[in-house]
Amino acid sequence: MPDFEQELNPEQFAAATGPDGPTLVLAAAGTGKTRTLVYRVAYLVESGVPPDRILLLTFTNRAAREMLERARQVAGPGVGNVWGGTFHHFANRLLRKHARQLGYALDYTILDRDESVSIVKNCTKTLGLQSKAFPKAAVLLGIHSAAVNSDADLNDIIEARYAEHWHDPTDILKVLNGYTEKKRQLNAMDFDDLLLNGLNLLRQHPSIETYYQERFLHVLVDEYQDTNPIQAEMVDRLAALNRNLLVVGDDFQCIYSWRGADHRNIMSFPDRYKDTRVTKLETNYRSVPEILNVANACIARNKGQFKKTLRATRPAYSKPVVVHLQDGDRQADYVASQIAMLRREGYKLSDMAILYRAHYHALEMELMLKRSQIPYFMTSGMRFFEQAHVKDACCMLRLYRSKSDELAFARIAQWLPGVGQKTAEKVWSKLGGTFNATDPDAQQFVADTLPAAARTGWKKIAAIWSTAEKETHTRVPGDILSMFLSGFYEAYAVNAFDNFEKRLEDIQGLIQYLGKFKDIDEFLNEVALFTNLDAESDSMDETEQDAIRLSTVHQAKGLEWPVVFILWLAEGLFPSGRSIADSAEGELEERRLFYVAVTRAKDELRLCVPAMRINRDGSPAFYTPSRFVKEIPPKLVETSKLKRPGFY
Repeated sequence: MPDFEQELNPEQFAAATGPDGPTLVLAAAGTGKTRTLVYRVAYLVESGVPPDRILLLTFTNRAAREMLERARQVAGPGVGNVWGGTFHHFANRLLRKHARQLGYALDYTILDRDESVSIVKNCTKTLGLQSKAFPKAAVLLGIHSAAVNSDADLNDIIEARYAEHWHDPTDILKVLNGYTEKKRQLNAMDFDDLLLNGLNLLRQHPSIETYYQERFLHVLVDEYQDTNPIQAEMVDRLAALNRNLLVVGDDFQCIYSWRGADHRNIMSFPDRYKDTRVTKLETNYRSVPEILNVANACIARNKGQFKKTLRATRPAYSKPVVVHLQDGDRQADYVASQIAMLRREGYKLSDMAILYRAHYHALEMELMLKRSQIPYFMTSGMRFFEQAHVKDACCMLRLYRSKSDELAFARIAQWLPGVGQKTAEKVWSKLGGTFNATDPDAQQFVADTLPAAARTGWKKIAAIWSTAEKETHTRVPGDILSMFLSGFYEAYAVNAFDNFEKRLEDIQGLIQYLGKFKDIDEFLNEVALFTNLDAESDSMDETEQDAIRLSTVHQAKGLEWPVVFILWLAEGLFPSGRSIADSAEGELEERRLFYVAVTRAKDELRLCVPAMRINRDGSPAFYTPSRFVKEIPPKLVETSKLKRPGFY
């Protein structure tokens, strides 16, 4: 039998070997929550609980495999009989035994994303609603998924999405109802159906619910702060009889409200289970004390949370540095120079990460890394100029400047209803392989050649080029893209992309970035050079080279690096102005996001605070430092100002 007291710290020991009953383990960042769960499983098995009567729910299959493998190493091979896996994996396991009670055959098919998209497209076509003015299949699936995962009314989700962009909710409901009916006919479920149908088994069939309540003597849940309403209800139902429910999570790291995670699940746990035993893991093994001091100071500002204070096990090292910089270019220069210095000190590139709130915040940084020939990878796998919406914006500028850019013409034409690749090629052929975007006759010729359904959209696009040509001051690239957004692309993006708000935010960021270029040609040359360099570096596998990591903070959760840079800590950027405006909880979640960013760092932390960006007309837009930086007691950080004389 393992020596639990010897192998765990006192906090972990209390959580792993505690008595039966509801238990909330508040595991702050870097405190060994996985180790604690592993030893809890081992302790239960060693205490005589049959492994197949233990349920361990996680958010990734990898996490479940890792925990069960480590538990086997601690307590032996019998642990392999534990029911372990993701919520979806568990729901599928139930449904493979009981799907008939919901009207499915046991050999139902699980649809992948492409298959779901195909079914929705066919439903849209059958109803005669297919057009580029109607939401794309991926968007409709996103609406369906949001309703399921938030346990919300589908009508409410539709109305919230299209509050400013009109669509008839009845048409969207018809398509999604048709999608549901077709899945029934095919004896198929999508990923969201697994979760909802798994819960419906328990809701609608008391005998099945009772069977699993009796079967599972203990239920354990990892990352409980990330549960959505469906998952939380499933857990509560399964544990209702024996009440041996242990959930591990950190309310300080609840940052996924946009994908259904409900902060109230973890906060209300002691109210739902009045006899809850609360155990806190506050001993941090990851970061030096100076970094933890900053993390503790920033998150303490959030009200209505469980009080926790990270305590370091590592010795004192050096304070995080707050760096005030003139602008995004100076920020990129600074980070590149720091990377070079840290490499001389012995750090590898893979020891470092550059984190940011939104994808477009890394634009200058990407360009600097390319110019400096510093290898890098992005957690999203998609660099800024590779993204579809950014390519769309660039094509508007490309065709404005080049009469022979067939690829840009074809991309733009295919935004329009009734136009595919073949139609675009035919129109281009009739143009004789050349198109002057500012020539009224050429614009009209295209309008006359396009299908009737496409002409209204085409005229909106053509009007942008005409305005740019007539008004000298609008010829700067940022002004053209600004007209493009308001005159056409905002309405298009709502129907084309599930995450349209983030994509429009990227283009707004690109518009502001364009203020540094004197004309369109300079910008397009920069993009061409940048994307060609991308193509060269992409031939190398990530595992074959030492490279720095670029990532949004959301995508960095659960990861750690010795060195972390956080970009654009300015009001309106981080925290996000849109996030704060959209929700009363916005500031609280933004501060939790900053906390997550800070606690990714082990040794070195650099907080970058640019003071300005150049507007699209070339004038400066000034920013104040992020409230999260201003909230840090000055004694906890070193402050540096890198500025040109007389700037401040």
